[in-house]
Amino acid sequence: MKFAIIRERKNPPDRRVVFTPEQLNRLNLAFAKAEFIVESSPIRIFTDEQYASHGITVTDDVSDADVLIGVKEVPKDALIPNKKYFFFSHTIKKQPYNQKLLRAILDKKIELYDHETIVKKNGARLIGFGRYAGIVGAYNGFRALGLRDGIFELPKVESLPDYQALQSQLKQIKDKLPAIHIVMTGNGKVAGGIKEILDVLEIKQLKPKEYLQLAQFQNKQTTFTILDVEHYYTRKDGYRPTKTECYNNPELLVSDFMKYAQVTDMLITGHFYGNGAPYLFTREDAKHEDFKINLVADVSCDIDGPIASTLRPSTIEDPLYGYDAQGEKEVPFKTPGSITVMAVDNLPCELPKDASEGFGEMFEKSVIPAFFNGDKDGILERAQMTTSDGNLTERYTYLHDFVYAN
Repeated sequence: MKFAIIRERKNPPDRRVVFTPEQLNRLNLAFAKAEFIVESSPIRIFTDEQYASHGITVTDDVSDADVLIGVKEVPKDALIPNKKYFFFSHTIKKQPYNQKLLRAILDKKIELYDHETIVKKNGARLIGFGRYAGIVGAYNGFRALGLRDGIFELPKVESLPDYQALQSQLKQIKDKLPAIHIVMTGNGKVAGGIKEILDVLEIKQLKPKEYLQLAQFQNKQTTFTILDVEHYYTRKDGYRPTKTECYNNPELLVSDFMKYAQVTDMLITGHFYGNGAPYLFTREDAKHEDFKINLVADVSCDIDGPIASTLRPSTIEDPLYGYDAQGEKEVPFKTPGSITVMAVDNLPCELPKDASEGFGEMFEKSVIPAFFNGDKDGILERAQMTTSDGNLTERYTYLHDFVYAN
């Protein structure tokens, strides 16, 4: 079986790749019945020469490969019929901008395995770039703080060679941080990346109850707390919800986030937001005189959703904007009285080397062996969205009306 790492063709360019040269070399040695090749690319974080130096064939034509593996969506006209493809298709939530892409995949009788659908039996993601989204998003939040308030300057992540350099930059400004109170949300890989940054900055962590008590009475040190769903939601009947209720019965819930918003300066989001769940804070909440949050690093980046100030995604080139709560409109990020918003939706692209290495390690461990062990853990079966005869698999038949609408 021949596997090909394909060139990224989506704009803006993405320098990430699923496997590094060292990882491909290791896979070639480990699997006797597999061959790994690389499609030539001028933008990839690892050069063609680096792959070739590890004995990997680099070519302009990968049409003889059985499995083609990329990161971002493949343009419709670049899809090769009757192949197996792995990439982020951004279709499982019926994203309208990729409806025609999914239809083209079916028309060309392609077996699609979306990176998002590579999951354990319990539905937990096996691979992804979430950790690096959290790392870069949190860094960008502190960069925004320094730029807005003129207290320090951090370079853009994309100008740094790797995660180690990013950490070095943070260590230089940790003593310049003002005494602010920070809330971060989430409990997954994204949240783990955010916490790594807070730990590099040596910010004191408090439990939610301690945070609420301390933040009301003193501003002498920088502190943070981690909130999960059971902290910022409460049941309509006044009882404390279980985590299971928060995920499975959102209709029972209302937001209890305002008690944190009243004592918090900076919010960094790493939560998953489910359909039908209450917003953390609404536009009306943000207008309240007791609403204190003035900087949001929205790593989760759900547009016009649970974080009212996130009006649109921002870009790596122009990552910051302001939100005028009273006018419910976007303003320049240094506008006095506004909420500074960082809402870049492709954060791992800023740290392509480390993100690629981390992604490849997960893919190497969880996915490639499934092709040679009879898919004993069901990973490929769960991940497969479309079949070689041009149909959706049973798990994804809910997409049928979406694909063929209009």
